[in-house]
Amino acid sequence: MNQSAVVLRTGRKFDQVLEGARKVFLADGFEGASVDDIARVAEVSKATLYSYFPDKRLLFMEVARSECARHAGRHLDIPEGSSPDVVLTEVARHMLSVILSDFGRRIFRICVAETERFPDLGRQFFESGPQVEREKLKVYFGEAVRRGELQIDDFDMAAEQWMALCRADLFPRLIFNIRDSVDEEDVERVVRATVEMFLARYGV
Repeated sequence: MNQSAVVLRTGRKFDQVLEGARKVFLADGFEGASVDDIARVAEVSKATLYSYFPDKRLLFMEVARSECARHAGRHLDIPEGSSPDVVLTEVARHMLSVILSDFGRRIFRICVAETERFPDLGRQFFESGPQVEREKLKVYFGEAVRRGELQIDDFDMAAEQWMALCRADLFPRLIFNIRDSVDEEDVERVVRATVEMFLARYGV
């Protein structure tokens, strides 16, 4: 049986382990994070930690999965019947809030740094976060096409292009420490450019 399938994701101790691991991974990276430090920050014994996560990679992926789920579960307050311009503007703002966040940047760096040694790490992170967002986009694209609001033949390619547009300018500058912060005006500039470019290609 896959080890990750037997992790019990309930209880106060589990939450403590997860929050402690989140703090340590973000501070020290995957390789630098020790089980001793995680247990200390989480205020649990190593035995308790191992009872939930016998493998550090499983713990890291649970931290990434829970954070992705938290962001994905945020409700976008978009009025029913809104035009693609309105919908995509809100989606772009949501996605940028995730990928430009401190956690989003740190988790991306960790996964890239560790993927060569632990191929499953990058794949599982992709499936728990970016792939979930892509699938949600494809559902919306299909609905908008049926309503005659967008013209898209290849939903997979359109979703990839959308994600690439959202990562333009600000994301690489933050990832490579060319900038250490962005303001609302910076984000809105990327949002507008993303939506305008996408609709120039796929709008009706």
